[in-house]
Amino acid sequence: MLRRTNAGLICCTSSDKRECRPGLTQQHRTLHRAGIHGVSRVAVGILLFYHGLNRTERKMDMAEHLFKLKADWPGLRNDVGTIEAGNLMTEISIPPEMDGPGIGTNPDEMLLGAAATCYIITLAAMLERAGIRKESLRMVSEAIVDVTNGVFTYKRITHRPELVLKSDADERSLGRAKRLAVKAEETCMISRAVRGNVEIRLEENVTVHGQEAE
Repeated sequence: MLRRTNAGLICCTSSDKRECRPGLTQQHRTLHRAGIHGVSRVAVGILLFYHGLNRTERKMDMAEHLFKLKADWPGLRNDVGTIEAGNLMTEISIPPEMDGPGIGTNPDEMLLGAAATCYIITLAAMLERAGIRKESLRMVSEAIVDVTNGVFTYKRITHRPELVLKSDADERSLGRAKRLAVKAEETCMISRAVRGNVEIRLEENVTVHGQEAE
């Protein structure tokens, strides 16, 4: 016969022995609420672990954000159009390198700008979360577009960030900042969006203020 004691033990009493072991009353109630019944003590621990993971996953903040852009192209290939998206309003045309008028911006610059801004903002956010203070963060980015037999291919983007930490940064902060400079490119949303189609190179330079020339 099984009996629960005030001490939280589950006791088995028979004619020849009486054995008590720790009860898992609260854990069993948790699993019962999840619709899980009739499991062993070992299974209880495993199931509670995954049940906890599932509850954590359900609590994750999931959201989709909508962005809109309006475009107007009134003419033919070498005319000038406009785009409008939030605070962005500019003329667009084919760049002179591709025999266009070169007025306003163009898709090549805009993709480069998206990749560059995504990277530098991601890196700044990572540094902030890590508690690493910076003196400055500047970057030059460039893109290579290949034209072969009239086919345009966005071949490569190269980022050259110049990150200078505060003068009191120690070796540990410097090392972590260097790792974050690489991780920011790996996790940047735009980098992930174009990965497999556009090569992205990173030529980072991370220093401490006052030690740049060393």
